[in-house]
Amino acid sequence: MPTRLIIVLTAALLAAPRCGAAPPPPPELPKAPARASAGCGAERPLAPGRHTISAGGLKRRFLLSVPTGDGPHPIVLDLHGLNSTAARQAVYSRLPEDGARRGYIVATPQAAPGRMGWTLPHTGGPDDSAFLAALLDHLERGLCADPRREFAAGMSYGAGMATGLICSLDGRLAAVAAVAGLNILPPCDGARPTTIVAFHGTADRIVPYRGGHPFQDATGNLRGLADLVTLAPVERAARGWAKLLGCGGPAGRRVTRQVRLQDWKSCPAGMRLRLYTIDGGGHTWPGSLQVPGLGGTTRDVDATAVILDTFDHAPSR
Repeated sequence: MPTRLIIVLTAALLAAPRCGAAPPPPPELPKAPARASAGCGAERPLAPGRHTISAGGLKRRFLLSVPTGDGPHPIVLDLHGLNSTAARQAVYSRLPEDGARRGYIVATPQAAPGRMGWTLPHTGGPDDSAFLAALLDHLERGLCADPRREFAAGMSYGAGMATGLICSLDGRLAAVAAVAGLNILPPCDGARPTTIVAFHGTADRIVPYRGGHPFQDATGNLRGLADLVTLAPVERAARGWAKLLGCGGPAGRRVTRQVRLQDWKSCPAGMRLRLYTIDGGGHTWPGSLQVPGLGGTTRDVDATAVILDTFDHAPSR
């Protein structure tokens, strides 16, 4: 993706924020036995709360949520949107709270100091792929984690970063979730089979469902910059991933009156690709609180529950 997209996407994609139901999870698939990381023997495991690590010559911050009980535990990276923060994302996604309750280590990292968002793969700026790989390594050393079950989820620009990690982390992730941002980056050549679940509203005017220029309500200089970038339609992006990953289908059905599901089931290595389309939904996280100015938020589906169900059932690496 050209560097100028970084310039264009420098307005608020997210502000602070529950309800909604989760459709039945996909059928349980056999998983490889859990593998214990070095942190399973740590005398002083990492504590929940705020942390920093050094990566790429920078001090990088992240919030950490830790489950109770013995591990090894799977890990989720929870990636915020442009002009947002780790603290807002933790509240908005609810993944730290709900994930820890279900046995996940959840790290919610912050973009580099002085930057409004992530450096997507193959764009200029701090190497955030390397930072997130280092963060996973850090969690494996400091907690009892399962390196075979590592995941990423993101909102908007964070969704773009999550899908970019499929290739930039060379197949390390077992699954990713993209909320309101599946079409920010094109599918990456060389992707290993990876489960993907995505959500997108048809009335999203920040990252348009039907593609085209982002920030459709923007004016002035931002409007001019936005005109330089053209995003693919979300359904085309999903089909691109399906083709790249070797998935047949999809099977389509209506989950509720407002929510449609396209489900690619015949994918290699037991992985799944699913796209939830929210008719009339805005640039929002399904099932979360309404954010002023970003459009409607459906209560018909809870993205947080669906994401965790998907990660629960994704084949291990």
